[in-house]
Amino acid sequence: MERLKDKVTIITGGTSGIGRACATAFLREGARVVIAGRRRDTGSSLAASLGDRSMFVAADVTREDDIQALVTTTLGRFGRSDCVISNAGAASATGAIADTDPKAFDHDIAVHVRAPFLAMKFASPTMVGRGTGSFINMSSVSAQRAGFNVFGYEVAKAALVHLTRCAAIELGEKGVRANSISPGPTRTGIFAKAGGIDHDAADQRLEAVEAAFTNLLPSVQAMPGMIHAEDIANAAVFLASDEARFINGHDLIIDGGIMAGRPAATMKAGWQALAEGLQRAGVHP
Repeated sequence: MERLKDKVTIITGGTSGIGRACATAFLREGARVVIAGRRRDTGSSLAASLGDRSMFVAADVTREDDIQALVTTTLGRFGRSDCVISNAGAASATGAIADTDPKAFDHDIAVHVRAPFLAMKFASPTMVGRGTGSFINMSSVSAQRAGFNVFGYEVAKAALVHLTRCAAIELGEKGVRANSISPGPTRTGIFAKAGGIDHDAADQRLEAVEAAFTNLLPSVQAMPGMIHAEDIANAAVFLASDEARFINGHDLIIDGGIMAGRPAATMKAGWQALAEGLQRAGVHP
């Protein structure tokens, strides 16, 4: 249970959802964890509940100074950083391309691409100096296929995957790895937040989120049920550990088979609809 013993890990967007699950999982494996987020009260309470191997740093990832201060504070407290998980995310305000305010698109890039870039910019020098370290950037299946989200979010997540590859080939020469994780729909409060529900309240409505996906998921995902934040956190633990020491530049897709293709039931229903259409058109034996 100490696969990450004494490894210092920064987690942006660490106050809820996947970030919070990562914090819990990393602490369980012996890491020291710095949780970053905008909600000061929520973050401070979380860090206090997790014990003295964790701390909270208030940070807005769209602000360069905040990210630099986050890394500086981590180095001041723990003397090093071994892993950075860029998990902070936000729902996109983009819509139809012709109708989208460019500022909405800029915001998607700022949160999902520029912020992870800045985290690597400020955290990589000390990792390179020690010849070891790991970056994990949280992407999405939307990076692989269009049509799962609005275009701004999908473009940003796709750019993040390629940014990770670029970092992997540059930093890998110096012993520092960079990988991404692309989850499918995951049981977190982000969907309720996108609907305008208060962030703290949204984090308590996970059963409602899962119920809302009950009818949608079987049409696109072969495996039953919904991905939980802990499933993603377990993968992050592996990528940060020495067990993954030669995994670099990889995008780990965790989606219950969405990217593999249409579920068998969906395919069967499609063929049945085609057969019925042909019959109606008079094309039958």
